[in-house]
Amino acid sequence: MSWSVFCRVVDNYGDIGVCWRLARQLHLEYDEQVTLWVDDLVAFGHIAPVRADAEEQLLEGVRICHWHAAAQPADDADVVIEAFACELPASQKAAMRARSVTPVWLNLEYLSAEDWVISCHGMASPQGGGLTKYFFFPGFAPGTGGVLAEQRMLAARAAWTTQDRFALLAGLGVARPDITTLSLFAYENSAIADLIGQLRASGEPVNLLVPMGRALPQVAAAIGHGTLTPGQHVQVDALNIYTVPMLPQHRYDQLLWSCDLNFVRGEDSFVRAQHAMHPSVWHIYPQDDAAHEIKLEAFVDRYTRHWPAQDAQVLRAFWLAWNRGALVPGQWALLRALLPQWQGYARTWSARLDALGNLAGNLVKFAKTKLK
Repeated sequence: MSWSVFCRVVDNYGDIGVCWRLARQLHLEYDEQVTLWVDDLVAFGHIAPVRADAEEQLLEGVRICHWHAAAQPADDADVVIEAFACELPASQKAAMRARSVTPVWLNLEYLSAEDWVISCHGMASPQGGGLTKYFFFPGFAPGTGGVLAEQRMLAARAAWTTQDRFALLAGLGVARPDITTLSLFAYENSAIADLIGQLRASGEPVNLLVPMGRALPQVAAAIGHGTLTPGQHVQVDALNIYTVPMLPQHRYDQLLWSCDLNFVRGEDSFVRAQHAMHPSVWHIYPQDDAAHEIKLEAFVDRYTRHWPAQDAQVLRAFWLAWNRGALVPGQWALLRALLPQWQGYARTWSARLDALGNLAGNLVKFAKTKLK
Protein backbone atom coordinates (compact mmCIF):
# COMPACT_ATOMS: atom_id res chain seq x y z
CA MET A 1 0.00 0.00 0.00
CA SER A 2 0.98 3.63 -0.41
CA TRP A 3 0.52 6.07 2.45
CA SER A 4 0.47 9.84 2.88
CA VAL A 5 0.89 11.24 6.39
CA PHE A 6 0.10 14.91 7.03
CA CYS A 7 1.69 16.59 10.03
CA ARG A 8 1.49 20.12 11.41
CA VAL A 9 4.15 20.81 14.02
CA VAL A 10 2.43 22.25 17.08
CA ASP A 11 4.53 21.06 20.02
CA ASN A 12 8.07 21.67 18.70
CA TYR A 13 9.10 17.99 18.40
CA GLY A 14 6.21 15.88 19.69
CA ASP A 15 3.97 15.87 16.61
CA ILE A 16 6.77 15.40 14.13
CA GLY A 17 8.49 12.93 16.46
CA VAL A 18 5.47 10.62 16.34
CA CYS A 19 4.85 11.10 12.61
CA TRP A 20 8.48 10.51 11.65
CA ARG A 21 8.73 7.35 13.73
CA LEU A 22 5.46 6.10 12.21
CA ALA A 23 6.41 6.90 8.61
CA ARG A 24 9.82 5.31 8.97
CA GLN A 25 8.45 2.18 10.61
CA LEU A 26 5.73 1.74 7.99
CA HIS A 27 8.41 1.72 5.31
CA LEU A 28 11.21 -0.19 7.03
CA GLU A 29 9.18 -2.89 8.77
CA TYR A 30 6.07 -3.22 6.58
CA ASP A 31 7.54 -2.27 3.19
CA GLU A 32 4.91 0.44 2.68
CA GLN A 33 5.52 3.42 0.40
CA VAL A 34 5.19 6.54 2.52
CA THR A 35 5.04 10.27 1.86
CA LEU A 36 5.29 12.54 4.90
CA TRP A 37 3.94 16.08 4.49
CA VAL A 38 5.37 18.42 7.13
CA ASP A 39 4.80 22.15 7.57
CA ASP A 40 7.90 22.88 9.71
CA LEU A 41 11.11 21.39 8.36
CA VAL A 42 13.25 23.43 10.77
CA ALA A 43 11.72 21.71 13.81
CA PHE A 44 11.94 18.39 11.97
CA GLY A 45 15.65 19.05 11.44
CA HIS A 46 16.31 18.93 15.18
CA ILE A 47 15.52 15.20 15.31
CA ALA A 48 16.44 14.01 11.81
CA PRO A 49 18.89 15.16 9.08
CA VAL A 50 16.35 16.84 6.80
CA ARG A 51 17.09 19.89 4.66
CA ALA A 52 14.95 22.86 5.66
CA ASP A 53 15.08 24.39 2.15
CA ALA A 54 13.98 21.31 0.18
CA GLU A 55 10.51 21.02 -1.31
CA GLU A 56 10.96 17.25 -1.53
CA GLN A 57 13.61 14.86 -0.23
CA LEU A 58 14.09 11.19 0.54
CA LEU A 59 15.23 10.01 3.97
CA GLU A 60 15.44 6.36 5.05
CA GLY A 61 13.10 5.44 2.20
CA VAL A 62 10.42 7.97 3.18
CA ARG A 63 9.48 10.76 0.76
CA ILE A 64 9.32 14.02 2.71
CA CYS A 65 7.44 17.00 1.27
CA HIS A 66 7.21 20.55 2.58
CA TRP A 67 3.57 21.38 3.36
CA HIS A 68 3.63 25.17 3.10
CA ALA A 69 0.87 27.65 2.29
CA ALA A 70 1.41 27.47 -1.48
CA ALA A 71 1.65 23.68 -1.63
CA GLN A 72 -1.20 21.81 -3.28
CA PRO A 73 -0.89 18.18 -2.14
CA ALA A 74 -2.90 15.79 -4.28
CA ASP A 75 -1.47 12.34 -3.57
CA ASP A 76 -3.01 9.16 -4.92
CA ALA A 77 -2.14 7.22 -1.76
CA ASP A 78 -4.16 4.19 -0.69
CA VAL A 79 -4.13 5.42 2.91
CA VAL A 80 -4.18 9.06 4.00
CA ILE A 81 -3.49 10.03 7.61
CA GLU A 82 -4.20 13.42 9.10
CA ALA A 83 -2.16 13.36 12.27
CA PHE A 84 -3.74 14.86 15.37
CA ALA A 85 -6.69 16.40 13.51
CA CYS A 86 -4.41 18.64 11.43
CA GLU A 87 -7.11 18.96 8.67
CA LEU A 88 -6.26 17.80 5.16
CA PRO A 89 -5.83 20.48 2.49
CA ALA A 90 -8.69 20.95 0.04
CA SER A 91 -6.49 19.79 -2.86
CA GLN A 92 -5.89 16.46 -1.14
CA LYS A 93 -9.59 15.91 -0.41
CA ALA A 94 -10.46 16.68 -4.04
CA ALA A 95 -7.88 14.16 -5.25
CA MET A 96 -9.26 11.53 -2.88
CA ARG A 97 -12.81 12.06 -4.14
CA ALA A 98 -11.62 11.71 -7.74
CA ARG A 99 -10.09 8.28 -7.13
CA SER A 100 -11.74 5.24 -8.69
CA VAL A 101 -10.82 3.26 -5.57
CA THR A 102 -11.67 5.21 -2.44
CA PRO A 103 -8.63 5.61 -0.18
CA VAL A 104 -8.71 4.95 3.54
CA TRP A 105 -8.81 8.24 5.42
CA LEU A 106 -7.59 8.06 9.02
CA ASN A 107 -7.50 10.70 11.72
CA LEU A 108 -4.67 9.58 13.98
CA GLU A 109 -5.76 10.92 17.34
CA TYR A 110 -3.80 12.01 20.39
CA LEU A 111 -2.80 9.34 22.85
CA SER A 112 -5.11 8.84 25.83
CA ALA A 113 -5.74 6.29 28.58
CA GLU A 114 -9.35 7.37 29.09
CA ASP A 115 -11.93 4.57 28.93
CA TRP A 116 -14.06 6.25 26.23
CA VAL A 117 -11.21 5.87 23.72
CA ILE A 118 -11.93 2.14 23.37
CA SER A 119 -15.52 2.72 22.24
CA CYS A 120 -14.49 5.44 19.74
CA HIS A 121 -11.48 3.63 18.25
CA GLY A 122 -12.15 2.83 14.58
CA MET A 123 -15.36 4.89 14.47
CA ALA A 124 -16.44 5.98 10.98
CA SER A 125 -17.47 9.52 10.04
CA PRO A 126 -18.96 10.07 6.52
CA GLN A 127 -17.39 13.14 4.89
CA GLY A 128 -19.42 13.46 1.69
CA GLY A 129 -18.39 12.75 -1.87
CA GLY A 130 -17.98 9.06 -1.11
CA LEU A 131 -15.30 9.57 1.55
CA THR A 132 -15.31 8.23 5.09
CA LYS A 133 -12.92 9.26 7.83
CA TYR A 134 -11.99 6.76 10.53
CA PHE A 135 -10.79 7.77 13.98
CA PHE A 136 -7.77 5.77 15.09
CA PHE A 137 -6.83 6.06 18.75
CA PRO A 138 -3.46 5.04 20.12
CA GLY A 139 -3.81 3.68 23.63
CA PHE A 140 -2.71 1.49 26.49
CA ALA A 141 -5.50 -1.08 26.53
CA PRO A 142 -6.86 -3.86 24.30
CA GLY A 143 -9.31 -2.37 21.82
CA THR A 144 -7.10 0.63 21.03
CA GLY A 145 -4.36 1.13 18.44
CA GLY A 146 -1.49 0.59 20.89
CA VAL A 147 1.66 2.74 20.77
CA LEU A 148 4.65 3.02 18.47
CA ALA A 149 7.29 0.35 19.04
CA GLU A 150 9.77 -0.38 16.25
CA GLN A 151 11.23 -3.87 16.20
CA ARG A 152 14.77 -2.58 15.83
CA MET A 153 14.28 -0.34 18.87
CA LEU A 154 12.97 -3.23 20.97
CA ALA A 155 15.92 -5.39 19.91
CA ALA A 156 18.43 -2.65 20.69
CA ARG A 157 16.80 -2.01 24.06
CA ALA A 158 17.01 -5.71 24.95
CA ALA A 159 20.72 -5.73 24.08
CA TRP A 160 21.55 -2.54 26.04
CA THR A 161 24.04 -3.21 28.85
CA THR A 162 25.47 -1.41 31.85
CA GLN A 163 28.65 -0.95 29.82
CA ASP A 164 26.61 0.71 27.07
CA ARG A 165 25.06 3.02 29.66
CA PHE A 166 28.44 4.03 31.03
CA ALA A 167 29.81 4.63 27.53
CA LEU A 168 26.87 6.80 26.49
CA LEU A 169 26.97 8.88 29.67
CA ALA A 170 30.75 9.27 29.45
CA GLY A 171 30.30 10.48 25.88
CA LEU A 172 28.02 13.21 27.23
CA GLY A 173 30.71 14.27 29.68
CA VAL A 174 29.28 12.56 32.76
CA ALA A 175 32.14 11.91 35.16
CA ARG A 176 30.31 9.47 37.46
CA PRO A 177 27.85 7.33 35.45
CA ASP A 178 27.49 4.94 38.41
CA ILE A 179 25.44 7.34 40.58
CA THR A 180 21.70 8.08 40.39
CA THR A 181 21.08 9.65 37.00
CA LEU A 182 18.00 11.59 35.88
CA SER A 183 16.99 13.12 32.56
CA LEU A 184 14.80 16.24 32.49
CA PHE A 185 12.79 17.05 29.36
CA ALA A 186 9.81 19.24 30.22
CA TYR A 187 7.72 22.23 29.32
CA GLU A 188 8.23 25.44 31.28
CA ASN A 189 7.48 24.48 34.87
CA SER A 190 7.93 26.38 38.12
CA ALA A 191 8.28 23.03 39.90
CA ILE A 192 11.74 22.68 38.33
CA ALA A 193 13.13 25.02 40.98
CA ASP A 194 11.49 22.90 43.70
CA LEU A 195 12.97 19.72 42.25
CA ILE A 196 16.47 21.14 42.04
CA GLY A 197 16.19 22.53 45.55
CA GLN A 198 15.13 19.15 46.94
CA LEU A 199 17.84 17.32 44.99
CA ARG A 200 20.45 19.64 46.45
CA ALA A 201 19.06 19.33 49.97
CA SER A 202 19.11 15.54 49.80
CA GLY A 203 22.90 15.48 49.74
CA GLU A 204 22.84 12.45 47.44
CA PRO A 205 25.22 12.59 44.47
CA VAL A 206 22.95 12.87 41.42
CA ASN A 207 23.46 13.46 37.70
CA LEU A 208 20.75 15.62 36.09
CA LEU A 209 20.87 15.52 32.29
CA VAL A 210 18.93 18.35 30.67
CA PRO A 211 18.37 18.21 26.89
CA MET A 212 18.18 21.54 25.08
CA GLY A 213 14.62 22.80 25.23
CA ARG A 214 12.03 24.91 26.95
CA ALA A 215 12.95 23.88 30.52
CA LEU A 216 16.61 24.84 30.28
CA PRO A 217 16.27 28.55 31.25
CA GLN A 218 14.42 27.56 34.42
CA VAL A 219 17.14 25.07 35.32
CA ALA A 220 19.71 27.83 34.88
CA ALA A 221 17.66 30.23 37.02
CA ALA A 222 17.22 27.62 39.75
CA ILE A 223 20.98 27.36 40.23
CA GLY A 224 21.66 31.07 39.75
CA HIS A 225 23.38 30.54 36.44
CA GLY A 226 22.87 32.99 33.59
CA THR A 227 22.67 30.56 30.69
CA LEU A 228 23.44 26.93 30.02
CA THR A 229 24.92 25.78 26.73
CA PRO A 230 25.18 22.32 25.13
CA GLY A 231 27.89 20.19 26.69
CA GLN A 232 28.15 22.34 29.82
CA HIS A 233 28.59 20.80 33.28
CA VAL A 234 27.71 22.69 36.43
CA GLN A 235 28.08 21.18 39.91
CA VAL A 236 25.95 22.56 42.73
CA ASP A 237 26.56 20.77 46.03
CA ALA A 238 26.27 17.06 45.19
CA LEU A 239 24.08 17.76 42.14
CA ASN A 240 25.80 17.54 38.74
CA ILE A 241 23.88 19.22 35.93
CA TYR A 242 24.80 18.33 32.36
CA THR A 243 23.33 20.15 29.38
CA VAL A 244 22.69 17.68 26.57
CA PRO A 245 22.50 18.79 22.91
CA MET A 246 19.48 17.80 20.83
CA LEU A 247 19.89 14.14 19.99
CA PRO A 248 18.67 12.06 17.05
CA GLN A 249 15.70 9.91 18.05
CA HIS A 250 17.63 6.67 18.49
CA ARG A 251 20.19 8.42 20.68
CA TYR A 252 17.45 9.92 22.83
CA ASP A 253 16.05 6.40 23.28
CA GLN A 254 19.49 5.30 24.49
CA LEU A 255 19.60 8.23 26.91
CA LEU A 256 16.27 7.11 28.38
CA TRP A 257 17.58 3.54 28.72
CA SER A 258 20.61 4.91 30.59
CA CYS A 259 18.82 6.94 33.27
CA ASP A 260 17.30 5.76 36.53
CA LEU A 261 14.38 8.19 36.19
CA ASN A 262 13.22 10.19 33.17
CA PHE A 263 11.18 13.37 33.27
CA VAL A 264 9.39 13.53 29.92
CA ARG A 265 6.72 15.62 28.24
CA GLY A 266 3.98 15.53 25.62
CA GLU A 267 3.43 12.26 23.77
CA ASP A 268 6.54 11.08 21.94
CA SER A 269 9.05 11.14 24.81
CA PHE A 270 6.31 9.90 27.16
CA VAL A 271 5.89 6.69 25.13
CA ARG A 272 9.63 6.25 24.66
CA ALA A 273 10.15 6.49 28.41
CA GLN A 274 7.69 3.65 28.92
CA HIS A 275 9.61 1.50 26.45
CA ALA A 276 12.79 2.34 28.36
CA MET A 277 11.56 0.17 31.25
CA HIS A 278 12.60 2.75 33.82
CA PRO A 279 10.55 5.02 36.12
CA SER A 280 9.37 8.27 34.56
CA VAL A 281 7.47 11.45 35.40
CA TRP A 282 5.13 12.83 32.74
CA HIS A 283 4.61 16.53 32.05
CA ILE A 284 1.41 16.43 30.02
CA TYR A 285 0.66 19.22 27.55
CA PRO A 286 -1.38 21.75 29.57
CA GLN A 287 -4.93 22.58 28.48
CA ASP A 288 -7.45 25.21 29.54
CA ASP A 289 -9.46 24.58 32.71
CA ALA A 290 -6.99 21.83 33.72
CA ALA A 291 -8.66 19.42 31.29
CA HIS A 292 -5.30 17.69 30.91
CA GLU A 293 -5.47 16.47 34.49
CA ILE A 294 -8.33 14.13 33.57
CA LYS A 295 -6.06 12.49 31.00
CA LEU A 296 -3.16 12.43 33.44
CA GLU A 297 -5.17 10.71 36.16
CA ALA A 298 -6.67 8.25 33.67
CA PHE A 299 -3.16 7.12 32.79
CA VAL A 300 -2.08 6.96 36.44
CA ASP A 301 -5.13 4.80 37.20
CA ARG A 302 -4.22 2.35 34.46
CA TYR A 303 -0.46 2.45 35.04
CA THR A 304 -0.67 1.77 38.78
CA ARG A 305 -3.65 -0.58 38.71
CA HIS A 306 -1.62 -3.49 40.10
CA TRP A 307 0.58 -1.47 42.44
CA PRO A 308 0.33 -1.40 46.24
CA ALA A 309 -1.94 1.52 47.19
CA GLN A 310 0.78 3.42 49.04
CA ASP A 311 3.19 3.28 46.10
CA ALA A 312 0.46 4.38 43.69
CA GLN A 313 -0.35 7.35 45.91
CA VAL A 314 3.27 8.51 45.99
CA LEU A 315 3.42 8.49 42.19
CA ARG A 316 0.02 10.16 41.75
CA ALA A 317 0.86 12.93 44.22
CA PHE A 318 4.21 13.67 42.58
CA TRP A 319 2.84 13.64 39.03
CA LEU A 320 -0.02 15.99 39.96
CA ALA A 321 2.30 18.31 41.87
CA TRP A 322 4.77 18.36 38.97
CA ASN A 323 2.02 19.25 36.50
CA ARG A 324 0.57 21.89 38.83
CA GLY A 325 3.94 23.56 39.12
CA ALA A 326 4.85 23.12 42.79
CA LEU A 327 6.37 20.25 44.79
CA VAL A 328 5.74 20.09 48.53
CA PRO A 329 8.73 19.70 50.88
CA GLY A 330 9.96 16.12 51.04
CA GLN A 331 8.18 15.02 47.88
CA TRP A 332 11.37 14.13 46.02
CA ALA A 333 12.50 11.97 48.96
CA LEU A 334 9.28 9.94 48.78
CA LEU A 335 9.64 9.42 45.03
CA ARG A 336 13.33 8.57 45.39
CA ALA A 337 12.49 5.87 47.94
CA LEU A 338 10.01 4.35 45.48
CA LEU A 339 12.55 3.93 42.64
CA PRO A 340 13.79 0.39 43.43
CA GLN A 341 10.33 -1.24 43.40
CA TRP A 342 9.12 1.12 40.65
CA GLN A 343 11.85 -0.28 38.41
CA GLY A 344 10.11 -3.67 38.54
CA TYR A 345 6.71 -2.11 37.90
CA ALA A 346 8.12 -0.29 34.85
CA ARG A 347 9.41 -3.53 33.33
CA THR A 348 6.04 -5.21 33.80
CA TRP A 349 4.22 -2.25 32.25
CA SER A 350 6.50 -2.24 29.20
CA ALA A 351 5.76 -5.93 28.63
CA ARG A 352 2.03 -5.15 28.71
CA LEU A 353 2.51 -2.47 26.06
CA ASP A 354 4.42 -4.90 23.85
CA ALA A 355 1.56 -7.39 24.11
CA LEU A 356 -0.88 -4.88 22.56
CA GLY A 357 0.92 -4.91 19.23
CA ASN A 358 2.51 -1.74 17.88
CA LEU A 359 0.67 1.23 16.44
CA ALA A 360 2.16 0.95 12.93
CA GLY A 361 1.28 -2.72 12.63
CA ASN A 362 -2.23 -2.10 13.92
CA LEU A 363 -2.69 0.70 11.39
CA VAL A 364 -1.62 -1.61 8.56
CA LYS A 365 -4.08 -4.29 9.66
CA PHE A 366 -6.92 -1.77 9.96
CA ALA A 367 -6.23 -0.22 6.55
CA LYS A 368 -6.18 -3.61 4.85
CA THR A 369 -9.63 -4.45 6.20
CA LYS A 370 -11.03 -1.22 4.77
CA LEU A 371 -9.42 -1.60 1.35
CA LYS A 372 -10.93 -5.01 0.68
